[in-house]
Amino acid sequence: MTKQWEDWDHILKIDPDKDLVEGETFEDVARTGTDAIEIGGTLDMTTEKMERVVDACAEHDVPLYQEPSNPGVVIDSPALDGYLIPTVLNAGDPFWVTGAHKEWVRIDEDLDWDRTHTEAYIVMNPEASVAQLTDADCDQQPDDVGAYARVAERMFGQEIVYVEYSGTYGDPEVVQAAHDALDDATLFYGGGVRDYDAAYEMGQRSDVVVVGDLLHDEGCDAVRKTVEGVKDAHSD
Repeated sequence: MTKQWEDWDHILKIDPDKDLVEGETFEDVARTGTDAIEIGGTLDMTTEKMERVVDACAEHDVPLYQEPSNPGVVIDSPALDGYLIPTVLNAGDPFWVTGAHKEWVRIDEDLDWDRTHTEAYIVMNPEASVAQLTDADCDQQPDDVGAYARVAERMFGQEIVYVEYSGTYGDPEVVQAAHDALDDATLFYGGGVRDYDAAYEMGQRSDVVVVGDLLHDEGCDAVRKTVEGVKDAHSD
């Protein structure tokens, strides 16, 4: 069965702990042309913040997913198409490989397995909150990242591999190595994409480009340029 993300080029990640640019609305966000909206953040997450953004986005016809940073902020909403759950392959703290996931299963006896999917993260920016939270070993060369990607797909059966440079623009060679290592899994790239050219470059090396901070910093017009960049990369 085809998964939604196999047809995506662009994801817009909304951090519920951050505001939209003044004067913009979630209707504006939905009209950026992004293929999906992912709601999540690393720090200071609460169910109330999550629910506020989910409810606002649910009024618009864009696929909507939650990426919870921990089991305590998972919300049960029919508006969600599903949950994208990070498992950090290069985490130093095993809680972020399987521990958080075990806790979610333990406390939620009615977990909706049909809507629950994992993302095999490879975290590459040591200054990022996610790297510090998970104690990630970010000292990885392109061949290391390629090997992680292959492990994710071939050994652990992951359908999404996510090269994450959150807060900075990544090394295209690293992203290409992950792409070359995969056969069927979908490669997400996130980090530092702030304009058309960056989206185009990473779009050439990944299946889906994830844009986040740009929405909160510069707004919807800037996001539209990244949508155009990655879609042009995939059409060339």
